[in-house]
Amino acid sequence: MSHTASDDDLVFLRHAFSVADQSRLAGDHPFGAILVDGQGEVVMTQGNGFSSEGHDMTAHAERLLASRASKAYSASALRDFTLYSSAEPCAMCAGAIYWAGIGRVVYGQSEAHLKAMTGNHPENPTLDLPCRLVFAAGQRDTVVIGPLLEEEAADLQRSFWETHS
Repeated sequence: MSHTASDDDLVFLRHAFSVADQSRLAGDHPFGAILVDGQGEVVMTQGNGFSSEGHDMTAHAERLLASRASKAYSASALRDFTLYSSAEPCAMCAGAIYWAGIGRVVYGQSEAHLKAMTGNHPENPTLDLPCRLVFAAGQRDTVVIGPLLEEEAADLQRSFWETHS
């Protein structure tokens, strides 16, 4: 499994950005994730679910996607899948990705960069713990690529947190 970004990774990451934008347009937080199988097919997409899931603070796009993937695919299959996320998975989401068994993560904006943008917003009190540290504490490898296209990813967040309260 590749430890470097490919042109396909950039295409899929921009697809996750599109899902994040759709989430924002639907009235939710601007985060999105997609799941790509080992053959390069998008098999799932997921926007943030904070508002649509009844103000559930745990309804992050990556956690929701990891839970759905865990129900739909075997752990052995998920080892060859990649989760693309508009922003770095937080510690909770990284844990869900790990437990689901997804083998690779590619993300846009880092948690540290997101925290610098949003501050201590009550709907996004960013938990700045790099996902690499969470995965490194596990017993199986999870490949992590990112941040990539970070300014493009940050553009999804800029106006949202300034105007949303």
